[in-house]
Amino acid sequence: MAAGVVPQTLYYCPELMLDVHEQSRVVDAVRANGSETVQVSRQAFEKVAYREGPDGFLAVVGAVARHCADLTVSPTALTVLCEGVEKPGNLGAMLRTADAAGAEAVIAADPVTDWGNPNLVRASKGTVFSVPVCSDSTAATVGWLQERGIALVATTPDTDLDYTEVDYTGAVAIAVGAEKYGLTDEVLAAAAHRVRIPMVGRANSLNVATSAAIVIYEAVRQRRSRPPGPAR
Repeated sequence: MAAGVVPQTLYYCPELMLDVHEQSRVVDAVRANGSETVQVSRQAFEKVAYREGPDGFLAVVGAVARHCADLTVSPTALTVLCEGVEKPGNLGAMLRTADAAGAEAVIAADPVTDWGNPNLVRASKGTVFSVPVCSDSTAATVGWLQERGIALVATTPDTDLDYTEVDYTGAVAIAVGAEKYGLTDEVLAAAAHRVRIPMVGRANSLNVATSAAIVIYEAVRQRRSRPPGPAR
């Protein structure tokens, strides 16, 4: 609601609420916006809830359906590109990082899940509604970045350039790919830089959401200590 999303319907169960008085205010606020509110029994709620141990709220909201052409970003935007990431939980975790880091958009290129997946919504802690997101083809995404002069930084183990050796203070998009396959040749070919995260252990890869967070926060660190400039 704080992100401007008005539920079509809110189902609620006072028996499952940890603080009935406080949480009833949410019900009142939803109703004041003109939304339908429906009180249900604990047994009914637990049948329709997607998770174990629900907290008494289940909302029906409009689907998040945007393409790159619908996004508007600033001249020095930090964006995140997730190509072919399969697990909704990883996409949700990356949204939480993007929200915390002030990224202006998260793009799912050639997606294999959608922004309305319940696991994604849950893992994102609701930030799927506060961070501008969209889905598009890889070709359309790369074209959109190039048209706006947004430098593409691709994460890959097949490079000698550490992620800390790139300037992220200008308009930049940080790209991560599926854990099994990585980024496609199309994205790697379009990248201004290919960067790696040094690893010295036995595992041959990091979780994709962890990798994204590491590089995103390097961009945050640089942007706090340097004035904005063109990525190079």
